[in-house]
Parts: sequence; C-alpha cells; structure tokens
Amino acid sequence: MELDIQQRRALKAQAHHLKPVILIGQKGLHEALREELENALNHHELVKIKIAADRDSANVIVERLLDMTGATLIQRIGGTATLYRKRPEDL
Repeated sequence: MELDIQQRRALKAQAHHLKPVILIGQKGLHEALREELENALNHHELVKIKIAADRDSANVIVERLLDMTGATLIQRIGGTATLYRKRPEDL
C-alpha cells in the first residue's frame, strides 16, 4: 500500500505516543509472533515493534515482517519500527 507524504506524516504523528506492542528478542521471528502481529495490525492498524538485534539483523527482520504481513513501514528509528496496514473491511 502506497501512502503519500501527508498520510505518512500523519501516521508518524499518531505513532509518536504509542508504546511498542510487539517485542522481538532472542527467539527472533516465529509463528506465535507472526500471529500476534497479525492480531495487532487487525485491531490497531498502526503498530510499534521493538527489535532487540543489531542493525543488519533488524533490517532483515523488518523486511520479513513487511513481507509476512503486507504492512507498510512508516518509520524506523534505531530498534523500533512502526508498521501500518489498513484494517480489513470484514472485521
């Protein structure tokens, strides 16, 4: 999903006060985490994720998250990434 600059700016402003709802630690990506992220995106649309990994590993994790969920990366600051995916209409 492509967002224009104004939409992205508005989502960044909304995300500023959010706390991470998903924490990715030593176990990395696994099925339970994917399910939890799907639930969070379906419920909130805008989700902050805290990644405890070095920069290169975090880049790989973020790319895999985007591929798995179809979400859009709004911003990434250090080990925190903010993802957005529009809530499906049938929920």
